[in-house]
Amino acid sequence: MKFIISGKNIEITQGLRSAVESKIGKLEKYFTQETEVLVTLSVEKDRQKIEVTIPVKGSIIRSEQTSNDMYVSIDLVEEVIERQLKKYKNKIMDKHQSGGNFQQAFIEKDYPEEEEVQIVRTKKFDIKPMYPEDACIQMELLGHNFFVFFNAETDQVNVVYKRKGNTYGLIEPEY
Repeated sequence: MKFIISGKNIEITQGLRSAVESKIGKLEKYFTQETEVLVTLSVEKDRQKIEVTIPVKGSIIRSEQTSNDMYVSIDLVEEVIERQLKKYKNKIMDKHQSGGNFQQAFIEKDYPEEEEVQIVRTKKFDIKPMYPEDACIQMELLGHNFFVFFNAETDQVNVVYKRKGNTYGLIEPEY
């Protein structure tokens, strides 16, 4: 696995780099050597956060963990990604593809599926043009943590969502 480690408000020391490479490196049994692992370490106030993104053919495996100790966050993120891989193995890997970034042993091994993804409700609604700020206000009025709308600036369907710390995010499609 090829690690690309960056930091925000933190210096990436050799100790942190080796902790990330050894802990996340345990996932090497699932991936090929060419697989890139994007790791971002950041510090905000007293929160130590690690974000790990692993792009694989047709999907993205991602997890972020926060604690008051960076080494604890590193341990947590590795456990979460391993659990995700085992749980969603059949969904993230199409049987017809050659295996992409995955090791042959991982492809051949069967992991018990914990639960089937089930859509239990479908909702249809009118979508009208509005600005992202208006969509955030509408989302708050509805008491939801996300809102789908037609962006009046870009003429595309977008999603606004509530983030930690009472901030908002905007999701725009990329074609």
